[in-house]
Amino acid sequence: METHSLQDFQDLCTFESFKDFWHYYGYGVDQQELIDREFKRIKGVTYLDHAGTTLFPESQIKGFYDDISRNVYGNPHSHNPSSRLTHDTVESVRYRILEHFNTCAEEYSVIFTSGCTAALKLVADTFPWKAASNEGPGSQFCYLTDSHTSVVGIRGVTALQGVGTVSVLPHEVERRARKPPTQTDGEECTAPHLFCYPAQSNFSGRKYPLSYVKGIQSQQLYPACEHRGRWYVLLDAACFVSCSPLDLSQYPADFVPISFYKTFGFPTGLGALLVRNEAAEVLRKTYFGGGTAAAYLVAEDYFVPKPNIVSRFEDGTISFLDIISLHHGFETLQKLTGSMLNIQLHTFGLARYTYIVLSCLCHSNGKPVAQIHCDNDFQNIAEQGAILNFNLLDCHGRTVGYSQVDKMASLFNIHIRTGCFCNTGACQYYLAISNQNVKTNLHAGHICGDSIDLIEGRPTGSIRVSFGYMSSFEDCQNFLRFVVNCFVDKPLILDQKRLTKLKSAELMESAASYDLASIPNGQLGQQNGQTISPSPERITPSEDAVSEEEKNNGSSHTLTNLFIYPVKSCASVEVTEWPLGPQGLLYDRLWMVVNENGVCLSQKREPKLCLIRPVICLASNTLQLQVSGMEPVTVPLETSLANSDLRTSQSKVCGDRVQTVDCGEEVSTWLSEFLGKPCRLLRQRPEFQRDMKFGPGKENCGPTALSLVNEAQFLLINRASVSFLHEHIADRQDSENEGTWRDMEQLIQRFRANLVISGPQAFAEDDWSHLTVGDTQFQVIGRCGRCQMIGVDQKSATRSQEPLRSLSECRSGKVTFGIYLAHQSARNTTAVPVLSVGARVIPRISESTDKP
Repeated sequence: METHSLQDFQDLCTFESFKDFWHYYGYGVDQQELIDREFKRIKGVTYLDHAGTTLFPESQIKGFYDDISRNVYGNPHSHNPSSRLTHDTVESVRYRILEHFNTCAEEYSVIFTSGCTAALKLVADTFPWKAASNEGPGSQFCYLTDSHTSVVGIRGVTALQGVGTVSVLPHEVERRARKPPTQTDGEECTAPHLFCYPAQSNFSGRKYPLSYVKGIQSQQLYPACEHRGRWYVLLDAACFVSCSPLDLSQYPADFVPISFYKTFGFPTGLGALLVRNEAAEVLRKTYFGGGTAAAYLVAEDYFVPKPNIVSRFEDGTISFLDIISLHHGFETLQKLTGSMLNIQLHTFGLARYTYIVLSCLCHSNGKPVAQIHCDNDFQNIAEQGAILNFNLLDCHGRTVGYSQVDKMASLFNIHIRTGCFCNTGACQYYLAISNQNVKTNLHAGHICGDSIDLIEGRPTGSIRVSFGYMSSFEDCQNFLRFVVNCFVDKPLILDQKRLTKLKSAELMESAASYDLASIPNGQLGQQNGQTISPSPERITPSEDAVSEEEKNNGSSHTLTNLFIYPVKSCASVEVTEWPLGPQGLLYDRLWMVVNENGVCLSQKREPKLCLIRPVICLASNTLQLQVSGMEPVTVPLETSLANSDLRTSQSKVCGDRVQTVDCGEEVSTWLSEFLGKPCRLLRQRPEFQRDMKFGPGKENCGPTALSLVNEAQFLLINRASVSFLHEHIADRQDSENEGTWRDMEQLIQRFRANLVISGPQAFAEDDWSHLTVGDTQFQVIGRCGRCQMIGVDQKSATRSQEPLRSLSECRSGKVTFGIYLAHQSARNTTAVPVLSVGARVIPRISESTDKP
């Protein structure tokens, strides 16, 4: 049934009508309010080219500006404090990217590039292509015909290397699937092949099954099923990830190129190649730039690349400020929308509504107003993205040139995209342009990107509208009214039969989708599966626990002080006895303060941390943070991840990746107020296992779990060594802050040890290999190298050159002080060990010593 009614169209262009078609809209706040607050610059503009680039919100840019205004970021190839901050921040961003795609650093590496195209070229230049020879078949480079120019362009590299090229029509992947070829004895084929396809077409918005990834890798789908060898999959995700969640743990493509401006709007000129670590090992890079070499010679053809995957492929200094800005992109996107799933639901609804109305518009003679280029009816969110591609038709069925539509749209301040969108294959398919037509059109003067839209009445391209997370229903209204007012022969007719059919169609809203926020993260409150009691059985030291050999190999010392540091780099808590947990002293360095980019803060960067006093209350199961002049703030010792409001994240400590959970807004606000910059408190996730690295020549006593400490479970210092250093400082005539050096206890605090012992000989601990404290056995892991952090006075947070200067002098240039320890299980007991002040300490001297 057709109706000649402009009023019907007006009724269709109401928000109530939109809600009849799709019930997901916005992110829990008024969408117009979001636009007015974050996108003031698009007032009066209908922006519908989000597949070209989306728009950045104002708070994202402000956050980035505030960040680079507060912090000094140096070249990450240097090792000064500003450069280390850059390095740590960039690594934090890498983790954030992997987290966004539900994977981790053990599975994937993030190689930064100038964009998706550069990432594709990196694969083209380094993939181990193999030409066919008498020894066996060569590599195959295969790609879906609905691919971006930058994917097809890989053919320019492979053609010079004798590699076969196969363009695959979309329907062939499954239709021509069959059992993979069997390998006969002696004919094993190791030729590497590459199949490329888009997760979402940038032309039509069609989503291709992510299951193709495993299907090709296992050689069950065409063309992999017809060629023996090892198949790799490149998933072009640039268009897909702007509005849809991608789970690489489920769909482990070998290579995933992306451009960040598609998702965040800023920065431009920055992309990445997400590469499976297993696949990265086969890439062969020839050029080497700054920062990629472990060693090379200038007068000899000798070059050894760095072992790290990322370091091998990022030539020169990366665009580190742009990379740092990505953190603000992720943060802002999360705050404004909640998740990529919400973005997917919102944008698909707008595209679906626009498709339905546009496809039902007819001229006065009943002929359709638009020819829409798609393979579905926008019913399944897993099959279609937020893109609508079409050509407008006049009342005689003739195509209206896309340049004419573009110019008219500009008059109404409507921003759309026209042409072939760097996707000749899709353009040919949907517009029925033959290979000969392309060649003829070129001879007629038409080239990609020009305004020649019709040749002999046939279109050379089409019109694309695409939606982003800040798009609104008003954008749909403005566009549809523009089409009706400018290109419909009146009176307007609505195809009510089609409208009713599309409106009543069964929708598939969640197929092949997942919410990143709902991924299970395990439970807090347990460590290695065992609940730790706050009141463990006390182990009493006994004479029998120490063997005669241990008595003979070292003199007896006494444990005089015991310190825990619940929050990394904050003040200590001195105790007289304390239980040991799986990672060292219970609750020692389980929390850390991070900046707005998720980078761990230490006293080297923020000396005021030492003024924050943690207080652990086992009875109430709380950690309280105190500082002079402020009300204290409290967080639970054990936080359940069942709380959906808690955010999990990955960070870095001493070069190691750690998994953490955010402790919430209240403590974040408290820390930010005290430190004068945005900060958060993170707690290590207890199910996360971080093992200690044993140095050369050290026996491995089995897996040794670490908290957020730098290198080892425990740090021990000797009072005799402190006294020796104290006297050296006192003897200096030019020592800074003379008053502070009169108190040896303050000097002890600067070294932030867990165990302080008494002993007769300074630096005797340097020669120890093992020791026993009470009944608890420890292995010496190595000496603790010191840095400028010991120059921070733990009471005033002021810096000085001492004691680092005197330590270097009295130890002939060496700046080690104290020894690292690892816990070895106590003998013949199942009780939880406890360390107590006053316990006897019996060391064992190593057989071969390396005295300073």
